[in-house]
Amino acid sequence: MTKAYPFEPEEAPPEYRGIPRIDPVLCIGCGACANACPPNAILRIDDPENGTRRIVLDVGRCIRCARCEEVCPTGAVRLTAEFEAATDDRNDHVEIVELRLARCRGCGKYTCYTERQVEKVLSLIPRGILDFDRVREKLPLCSECKLKLTVLNATKFGEVEP
Repeated sequence: MTKAYPFEPEEAPPEYRGIPRIDPVLCIGCGACANACPPNAILRIDDPENGTRRIVLDVGRCIRCARCEEVCPTGAVRLTAEFEAATDDRNDHVEIVELRLARCRGCGKYTCYTERQVEKVLSLIPRGILDFDRVREKLPLCSECKLKLTVLNATKFGEVEP
């Protein structure tokens, strides 16, 4: 049977691994997808001067292994059924999600976490089991401030208030 393709769209089989897409609303910018991507089709690029993190997906480098989809904690990365990647413009193969880095509560510098990562972690903390306000107070700290706080708390260990 002769098909009308490419004049009419052709559907891919249901198990087909097509072009990945990142949902910018669901992405928290954790970079798990970038860490799991064998051909480095997904990159996590931090700009601490401007307080931004960019998740950059280059579909032209993707081998459709679906590791990004497997490791994404929010379901933001999904392989589609799209298989046509031909284009005249190389920029059509690049998808960028830009997120704000969280500021350290101690010194005000940008941390290595995005604001959405902090929100996600706070949403996962079960109320009533942990001191939520104390965790929220400490969560967005840069590594230097975490170290200072750890040392400060270690020196207070065992002290009894009069």
